[in-house]
Order: sequence, then C-alpha cells, then structure tokens
Amino acid sequence: MSEPRTRTSTAATLGLVSVTAVWGSTFFLIKDLVGRMAVADFLAVRFLIAALSMALLFHRSLFRLSRREWWQGVALGAVYGIAQLLQTSGLEHTSASISGFVTGMYVVFTPLLGTVLLRQRLPPVTWIAVLLAVGGLGLLALHGFSIGYGVWLTLASAALYGLHIVGLGAWSRPGSAFALSTVQMLVIAVTCLLATLPSGPSLPPDTSAWAAVIYMALVAGAGAMLVQTWAQAHLSPTRAAIVMTLEPVFAAGFAVSFGHDELTWRMLVGGALVLAAMYLVELAPRSSAVKAEGLHHEV
Repeated sequence: MSEPRTRTSTAATLGLVSVTAVWGSTFFLIKDLVGRMAVADFLAVRFLIAALSMALLFHRSLFRLSRREWWQGVALGAVYGIAQLLQTSGLEHTSASISGFVTGMYVVFTPLLGTVLLRQRLPPVTWIAVLLAVGGLGLLALHGFSIGYGVWLTLASAALYGLHIVGLGAWSRPGSAFALSTVQMLVIAVTCLLATLPSGPSLPPDTSAWAAVIYMALVAGAGAMLVQTWAQAHLSPTRAAIVMTLEPVFAAGFAVSFGHDELTWRMLVGGALVLAAMYLVELAPRSSAVKAEGLHHEV
C-alpha cells in the first residue's frame, strides 16, 4: 500500500474510532430519554434535526449526485432508519447488557453479508479478528442470556447494521460522501417520522431532554454519519465493522467515568480483546488479498 493511501486509511480508521466514542457517550442519554419519550418520537425529532442541518450545509452537492447514487442513498437510509427503530425498541424489552452484545453482532453479520453479496474473499486473519471481537463484546456486555422479544428485535437491527456497513463500503466514494450522507439522513428522518403516524411526533418534555436530543442529532447523528460515510470510502466493510466494535468499550468507559458502573475484569479483558481484533485488522492490509479488497473501495 502506498504512503498516501496508508495515511488516508489511518485517518479513516481514526475517524471511525471517534464515531464509536461519540456513540458510546450516548448510551445513558438514550436510556433516560426512552423512559420519557416514545421511541419513534425520540428518533423522529433527533433525525429530523440532523437531516435539516445537513441539508442546509450540503444541499448544493445533492444536485451533483447521479440518479443511481440517489437510489443508493435512499436504500442505505431506509436500512439504517429501520435498524434504529428496531434497536431502540428492543432496548425497551431487554436489559442493556444483552442489547449491547446483540447489537455488536453486526461484526459477525458484516463479513458474512460481504461474502454472500459482494463475493469478497476474506483472509483467515479477518475471521480470527471477528472471533476476538465477538469474545470481547461478550465479556463487556453479556451477563446472562435469554431469547426474548427484545433480543430478536435487536438481532434483526444488528443484521441491518451489517447490511448498511456492507452497502457503504460498496457505494461510498470520497467525492460524494457528504452528499450521500445527507440523502441517508433525510431518508432516516422520513422513516422515523412514518413510524410516529397517525398522531405525529411528540416533542421532548423539558430542557435537559432537548439538550440531549440536539447533541445526539448534531454530533452523534449528522456528524457521525458524515465521518462514517467518508471513512468507509477508504476502508473495507469488515475492517470498518471491527473498528466500530470499540463502541461498547467507550460505553463502558463513560459509564465508569460518570459513576454508573464499576471497573471490572470483564471490562479490562473484553476491551483488550476488541483492541487485539483492531490490531489484527490493521495488519491485514499487508497481505495481497486485503490489498486487492482495499483497492476495490478506492476511487
């Protein structure tokens, strides 16, 4: 891999790490909000704010998208919007620890979907990294397991997140990343608004709720979508999925920092396994097989 491409890949990886840090910071905010707002209402308001802000910033670039890119953005946005509804609804019917683990299963779904849909050839080290990441997620988030309604909803959302990652890896390009992000966010907002029918969305109940929604809309929503879409124009879907397994590591870190949890051996060992998985993925591009995969996503 050439030096400029290596630097871009490193920047994309660091970008995804920052995205997962932001996502990890929202866990306790979402848990509090869904106790005071309906899931669909919360998501509709959140993504509507994000969509409007992105449309104001990047409306000119939307006109430069081809019809095919528009349809790709619509498809990706619909998948992500449905996944958000399923995941947040599942959190109402299962414990946060089980929800975190099941959501993290997108790290398994991503290479499987990539192999089936894109016919990608993955080196053995990638599968080792997947196993390490799943083991780390299990230690971080799993405290007992029971198959319930919430688990099935969350598992379905994990499969859709995996599909979204695969789609971004195949369709995102550096020159159109921001416009594609905007289309996705608009469709996510519409999807969540449709879920509030026939009454329409209710607004956040107080100032603290508004502050949390705005943070999640602009930073964890619009900002994260922009960074993720740009980063995946330079990374393979499987590599992106394994990097994003840092989300529960950050979630645990924020929980400890804010006094909601205690630092345990499970957090330490689980976090170490996730970091080991990332390290293996970083080494993978040195093999010719992954070089070919990386070039497939370059413009």
